[in-house]
Amino acid sequence: MTTTNHTTDVDGTLLVPVANAETADRQLDTAIDVATDRSYSILLVYVLEVPAQLSLQDGRRYLLEDETEAMLEEAAASVDSRGVPVGRRVRMARGVATGIVGAVDKYDVDAILMGWRGRPPRRDVILGSHLDKVLRDAGCDVLVKRIKTPTGDVGSVLVPVVGGPHDTFAAEAAASVARANDADVTLLHVLEADEPELSREEARAVLAETAGVFEGVPSVERELIEADDVAGTITDRTTEHDLTVLGVSRGGLLQRTLLGTISEAVGRHAAGTVVLAKRHDPVPSRLRRLGSRLGR
Repeated sequence: MTTTNHTTDVDGTLLVPVANAETADRQLDTAIDVATDRSYSILLVYVLEVPAQLSLQDGRRYLLEDETEAMLEEAAASVDSRGVPVGRRVRMARGVATGIVGAVDKYDVDAILMGWRGRPPRRDVILGSHLDKVLRDAGCDVLVKRIKTPTGDVGSVLVPVVGGPHDTFAAEAAASVARANDADVTLLHVLEADEPELSREEARAVLAETAGVFEGVPSVERELIEADDVAGTITDRTTEHDLTVLGVSRGGLLQRTLLGTISEAVGRHAAGTVVLAKRHDPVPSRLRRLGSRLGR
């Protein structure tokens, strides 16, 4: 493992798990934008899944291929060329998600940027078995980038604001990308025609508060529209932008009953590139609810 250091101070670490050269390239453009804006270093990790019949040490000896190390070296060179401090690791683990989650604590990671191909959901699996586990168990913020289409130039960013607990983190990530690319931003809130979650006044206040995150961005527009289908309306608007960044819906994509949530639907069907954002909550929701009841 090698680490490239630059003279800039490092304020945190962004973990980027990579599996192959194509997906690494598509993850890295966004990862570099976020890391540059936040003065983060990037840690590239390849998790080698070792079967139970081999020890982890033997996994490295017998399963690690030269192509994997070459991929990591090439990816690290790409990050280094952009002036971002970068390190790379190969981790042996019994499962890919286990290796990624374990890396968060071992390397004191602040955030993860995962790649997602946008495949259809399967029984008891929302985004993918690895992704679901990382979203549920990682002790840090998580960004999930759908990588089935190349990102290309980013001149316009759409940020749907639904009033959920992860909106601010999504806005912060969108602001990092917008500043790095000198891109314009549109903040969008869709009021459900029948039973809006927020009143019109509350929605305007949320949009105004979110706009404060985008200091240094060329243009930030706020739009408030009314529609029957929130997810469908947001998805339609993604065709007008190069990148869409939104916080995961309440509950976080991690229960089967949440398959119809706004974030999952937009993430799967949006035009172009989409990034889902989940802020780490160190207090499990069930404990938070219990504490709320006890405090009454």
